[in-house]
Amino acid sequence: MVLGTHVSGAKKIYETLDIAHNLKCDTLQIFSRSPQSWRNGSQIAPEEIKEFNLRRKKFKINPVFIHISYLINLASPDVRLYRSSIQAYIEDIQEADKLGADYIVTHMGSHKETSEDAGIKRLIEALNKIIEQTKDSKVGILLENTSGSGSWLGYRFYHQQKILKGLKEKSRVGLCLDTAHAYLAGYNLATKVGLEAMIDEIQEMVGTRLIKLIHLNDAAGELGCHHDRHDHIGQGHIGMAGMKRIINHPRLKNIPMILETPKSTEDSDKENLALVRKLNRN
Repeated sequence: MVLGTHVSGAKKIYETLDIAHNLKCDTLQIFSRSPQSWRNGSQIAPEEIKEFNLRRKKFKINPVFIHISYLINLASPDVRLYRSSIQAYIEDIQEADKLGADYIVTHMGSHKETSEDAGIKRLIEALNKIIEQTKDSKVGILLENTSGSGSWLGYRFYHQQKILKGLKEKSRVGLCLDTAHAYLAGYNLATKVGLEAMIDEIQEMVGTRLIKLIHLNDAAGELGCHHDRHDHIGQGHIGMAGMKRIINHPRLKNIPMILETPKSTEDSDKENLALVRKLNRN
């Protein structure tokens, strides 16, 4: 099992690796910059990047995932935001390259009540530009499914299917499967039948081989409520039995898993990771 957590709160980016190592993580996910602000020309200092790469090698943290800024919207109908999002995404990939990150994880954007087809079209065009302008990069792009709140794309896997069909170059693009988002979007992962149905749908639409990361989260909301709220492992509506089935499913268990569970206390990550490891063994 390749298991880790989203690490935040470190003063220096290389300190995220210390936190992950102390939690006995194999992998980790981070923000490379503030998720709630634009870069505005700021970049990670070269000496910090060097130290990040040294500590990653020392602690054997692999793979490394970077979650994209929440401000980026590659499906936006607002021309200024759309162009800014594309440029910011390109800059983030370039920085991810320097950090030696394996993948960037991204929500698929909001069409802002234009239409899903229009939003998907803009997203395809944006990704084609991004991939072309970073064609020498090895950093993969992972499309994360969403809970479907508001006008967000990605709550059904035919959205990912349409996007992949529209890309000129597909080799660097894969999927991030968020278990809480799937449940909140209406996939009943609390049951064996519901889990199998979702996996079969992914296989039919894009192929489960494209799932490169699982965001392993329980869901704080009701099935299909579309309200994006994560819960601690086993304490949400997916429940202990449902989470155990996901963790041990033969088509999922070898995919890296990152926890984005609530950090209610200083020990929350430690407790959730320990529980996942226990469920994996039993």
